[in-house]
Amino acid sequence: MEPRLVIIAIIPAAIIIFGIYLSDRHDREPFRILLLTYILGALTVIPSIIVEEILVSFNIFPGVLGAFYNAFIVAALTEEYFKRLAVLRYPYRTKFFNEKLDGIVYSVFVTMGFATVENIIYVAFRYTNNPFIGLYRGIFSVPAHGVFGITMGYYLSLSKFDTDIDRKRKNMRKSLTMPVIMHGLFDFILMAGIPELTLIFIPYVIFLWVLNQRRLANFMYDSRNRVIGLKKEK
Repeated sequence: MEPRLVIIAIIPAAIIIFGIYLSDRHDREPFRILLLTYILGALTVIPSIIVEEILVSFNIFPGVLGAFYNAFIVAALTEEYFKRLAVLRYPYRTKFFNEKLDGIVYSVFVTMGFATVENIIYVAFRYTNNPFIGLYRGIFSVPAHGVFGITMGYYLSLSKFDTDIDRKRKNMRKSLTMPVIMHGLFDFILMAGIPELTLIFIPYVIFLWVLNQRRLANFMYDSRNRVIGLKKEK
C-alpha cells in the first residue's frame, strides 16, 4: 500500500467534510459527536460488503437487468440502508440534533466516513494500476456520496421536526428511498453498458448537485433565523 495513494483517496472526503462543517456556522455540532459519527460511517463499510457479497450471489439476471439489480439492490439499497442506520442509531438520538441543518451535517459525516474507506479500497488496493481512478472518484463518486447524504439528512430532518404523524412517517421513508433511487441511477448509468445512457451522466450529476445545494442553502437559512430568534428571546 502506497501512502501517496491513501492520501489521494482521503483528500476528497476531507474537503467535503470541511465544507459542510463550515456551512454549519451558527450552531456547530460538538467535535466529539462529529468524529464518532464519521467513524460510525466508516464502519458501515463492513456490513455493507458482507451483505453485498451475499446479494451478488443471487444475481441471476442477464445484461441490463443484472446491472439494474447490482446498481439498485446490491449497491444503493445496501449502502444507503447502513449509512442511514448509523445516523439513526447515534446522532439522530442526541440532544445536539436540534435543528434541520443537523440532519444534513450528520448524514454527510456518515457518508464521508463510508466514502473514505471505500475510496481507499478502490484507489490504494483494488485499482492501483489505474492512474485516473483517484481523479475520477474524487470528482464523481465521493461527492456523489455527499449528495446522497444531503438528501438523506434533508428528509430525516423533515421527519424529526414535523408534528404531523403522516408526514413524519412519509419523510422517514423518503430518507431511505430517495438516496437509494439517486444512488441506484448513478450506478446504473455506469454499469448498464449503454453508450447512449452515459450521455446523461454529467447532466444527472449536475442536477443532483444543484438540487441538493438548494436544500442545503434552505436549511442554512433556517439555522441562521433560528439562532437570531433565540438571541432576540434573550
